[in-house]
Amino acid sequence: MSLSPISLTEHFKNVVDPRRDQGKRHQLLDVITIAICAVICGADNWVEIERYGQAKYDWFQTFLELPHGIPSHDTIEDVFARIDPNEFHSGFMSWTESIAELMEQEIIALDGKVSRGSKDESSGKGAINLVSAWASKAGLALGQVKTDQKSNEITAIPKLLDLLVIKGCIITIDAIGCQTDIAEMIVEMEADYILQVKGNQGQLHDDLRDLFAGCDEVAFDDVPHDYHQTVNKGHGRIEIRQCWTLQDTQYLHYLHNYSDWRKLHTVIRVKRERRIGDKVSCEESYYISSSDGTAAQQLDAIRRHWHIENCLHWVLDVVFGEDACRVRKGHGAENFAVLRKMALALLKRETTAKVGIKAKRLQAGWDNRYLFKVLRS
Repeated sequence: MSLSPISLTEHFKNVVDPRRDQGKRHQLLDVITIAICAVICGADNWVEIERYGQAKYDWFQTFLELPHGIPSHDTIEDVFARIDPNEFHSGFMSWTESIAELMEQEIIALDGKVSRGSKDESSGKGAINLVSAWASKAGLALGQVKTDQKSNEITAIPKLLDLLVIKGCIITIDAIGCQTDIAEMIVEMEADYILQVKGNQGQLHDDLRDLFAGCDEVAFDDVPHDYHQTVNKGHGRIEIRQCWTLQDTQYLHYLHNYSDWRKLHTVIRVKRERRIGDKVSCEESYYISSSDGTAAQQLDAIRRHWHIENCLHWVLDVVFGEDACRVRKGHGAENFAVLRKMALALLKRETTAKVGIKAKRLQAGWDNRYLFKVLRS
């Protein structure tokens, strides 16, 4: 039975081969195909990708040209170090768009993550920081943008938004993205925003705190508002979340520079209480939103924002060893991050194996038939 991932790598056919024709021994799509399959099956660096290719040589021969066998790890490293990361990312997004089935009111979380192992002190190269977009309901990474060495996520977020189709979605960003121009851009793209407000928006944060404190003083009597509470129990702890929302314009006009925030419709306070035995911890957070959803809907979206930490960043570190990966040469770290996100998406979409991502990677490495299921998921 021929098991081929060719349709997957077709999305990368427009990536320009950075090598000179003279002396080129391996086809670019062959190298990309081997790398994608290897990362799905547990390879976390260039040497492991080569070893996987050698172990599966007979299988790869059924659908790849391989004019000179499996490329060495040095060749694989050199290719991915030199591939234009924008072109490789475009191939990734083409593939993502072909499989994405975004639900109505999809919650798309934007957040950054540093790949600590990519730091190279000997060359003065800092660790790369990638801002990613995560569709929480679909469980899919939609794209990534690297921040410039001398800037931060504020400059990367608009670049990432510009790559996405977000019409009808709700975009959630933590406090660093609480900027009027980012809110403006999201609304212009026919989406809604929920932005966390912290000290970086000092006056706005103080106004929200004072506004809700005033409502507390009168126990919200005669204050048009909505309220929702959730209680979760498990692993010896109880977590209580309370959410209050205000949408009446007479209260929103109380906010300093209210008119600067495009389509600002709702202000939100969330209180979280965690009980573990006799220990109780509490925290309070504030948000602004262009959405007119209920308190229950706003709280659900805010909770889903953290899926990008738990379902993407945590998995990349713990299962794919991203922080420990010492890929540093050229564009290698950025392009390898794309390989990981593709592998994770494919493994999550395959649902016949009722095991975790790590076990799925192992099973795909052991069984070509299961790898075929993953590639077709």
